Amino acid sequence: MTAPGFRPTHVVPQNGMPAWEAPDPARPTVPLDALLPVQLAERRGDWAYVLCANGWSAWVDGRHLVAVPQDPPLAHGPLGHTADPRPLLTRAENALARYRAAVEELTAGALEGEAFRVRTRGLRLGVVVDGESMWLYDDERGRWAYADGTRLSTYATDDGPRAAAADPGHAPTQVVTPDGP
Repeated sequence: MTAPGFRPTHVVPQNGMPAWEAPDPARPTVPLDALLPVQLAERRGDWAYVLCANGWSAWVDGRHLVAVPQDPPLAHGPLGHTADPRPLLTRAENALARYRAAVEELTAGALEGEAFRVRTRGLRLGVVVDGESMWLYDDERGRWAYADGTRLSTYATDDGPRAAAADPGHAPTQVVTPDGP
């Protein structure tokens, strides 16, 4: 459960990431899940101490965290089909429903562990909601998108700026590193 006042500053990269109990490579712990929202609490060189949305905390290689914008980009222009957040919200709801159904079957004993892994393999979902601001991971297009309630704009892509530039239906891409845009 997320602690009150938790405000994500970053998310874990799409492939997850190793984590450590202390800023010491000899003390590994359970890796962090892909796209997990985290809050950067402390930095020591490349090490970053993060508080996780799931209540955990750990040390990670801070160079690989994906920054969540604190001042969201504005969606410009008239609302168009590609800028409407509802289709992406529907896909996120469907992915979450599929995952929940698999969890229900697993906990009821109707699925074994391997069947659960097969059924959920490739299922990807990332959502950060902070008041009227929302960031959604769009697995179909490999991008994080920002929504302000009515419009959706690309914030960062898995493939970098060229992926969005090649598709005229997408807003300009801003690639973010731990050091900023």
